[in-house]
Amino acid sequence: PESQRGRVSEPKEFSTGLTVRDVAVARGGRTILEGASFDLAPGAALFVKGANGSGKTTLLRALAGLAPIETGEAHLTPEGSSPAARRAAIVYCGHANAVKAAVSGRANLAFWATLYGAPKDRTEAAIEAFDLAAFVDAPAGALSQGQRRRLALSRLILSAKPLWLLDEPSAAIDAASAARLSAVIAAHRARGGAVMVATHDGMEIDGARTLTVHARAA
Repeated sequence: PESQRGRVSEPKEFSTGLTVRDVAVARGGRTILEGASFDLAPGAALFVKGANGSGKTTLLRALAGLAPIETGEAHLTPEGSSPAARRAAIVYCGHANAVKAAVSGRANLAFWATLYGAPKDRTEAAIEAFDLAAFVDAPAGALSQGQRRRLALSRLILSAKPLWLLDEPSAAIDAASAARLSAVIAAHRARGGAVMVATHDGMEIDGARTLTVHARAA
């Protein structure tokens, strides 16, 4: 029907939360952060702030199941606390863009779409959300830093996962792109998704709480 043309298939409504209690994480064999505790409910947003070296990135990676949790617990509701369960529910977007430089932006999107089992219309939605159309067919290695960042962020839409863990997501992007990112985050939260953002810049998210972390004394 005409009314359904171009309609993006909406991912399911989300109901997954994250409860963290007394978590400690290490880097290079040394505990750098301990005692992290918070609740991230469906639809919520949480900033993680702290000085460079305070463990923000390591904490996000550990919660995403990409690095070990030394002590404490990170528990998904209702899924459980295993690293495998967290990896299934969480998409982590690090400060490194992790794009394949030798192929086009569209080829990068195709790789992520296959990885996440995303339908074609969600790829088009990702291109539109981050305004990639003007450069999506160029080699990713030829893009500006801001364009590569927007390309990397577009996989959030492809993932259709409930929990987004973002490390300095607005780094290197201009004000217009930052506004697009804010709109994408707002839409995700409106569907029940939750967002955790490590940042030291002036990024704003309506209703976000802040967790301030401090590096453990040597």
